[in-house]
Amino acid sequence: MTLMTERPTTSGTEAGSFEELLDTLDKWDVPGFRAEVIRGSIVLSPWSKGYYQRVMRLVCTQVEPHLPQDHEISCAPFLYVFAGDERAYGPDIHVAPQRVFETTSTRLDGEALTLAAELTSSATRDDDLTDKVVVYGRAGVPVYLLLDMQEEQATVFWDPSPKGYESRQTRPFGEKLTLPAPFGCALDTSGFRAPRQEAEARDARDQEQTRD
Repeated sequence: MTLMTERPTTSGTEAGSFEELLDTLDKWDVPGFRAEVIRGSIVLSPWSKGYYQRVMRLVCTQVEPHLPQDHEISCAPFLYVFAGDERAYGPDIHVAPQRVFETTSTRLDGEALTLAAELTSSATRDDDLTDKVVVYGRAGVPVYLLLDMQEEQATVFWDPSPKGYESRQTRPFGEKLTLPAPFGCALDTSGFRAPRQEAEARDARDQEQTRD
């Protein structure tokens, strides 16, 4: 099966109930793809770009010292279920209490998340910017970190409410972004840019230093 595309692929199981969609996910084996339930469909997102691993590692390294007690941060693939909104997401980076992972189920409690972070791609960007902002907020996830890899900017959402999030802050890559409680730390977004753009930035700095 070839599904390598810059656009998400929908399963065609739209008519099934939410539980039926989750049952289908349990049976599927689609290496290299992230499968989520969004708006009544199973959506497969293609491989991430290689440098996303660097970005995810940088986020985890900076946030880990500020985790609440008995919490874990991970970029491993896990499915978090939001039954009230009939959604199931696999965030790129997630923070949750250790107890959440003490289960044999593949379906984790989305409302237990303390932080969810998404790195956008051309395939996922629309849902990351819209659907997930509302669902994460309604579920009471304290912090949603959105790294817009296309626009090269980071946005943090907090103050969850029934409408989504009440507060947000955006900074371009290269600047620091404050992650609110329960983390209370500054996230340095230097190093979040794509490799080619980082090389161009270094060349520009070298030219400026030469002229000085």
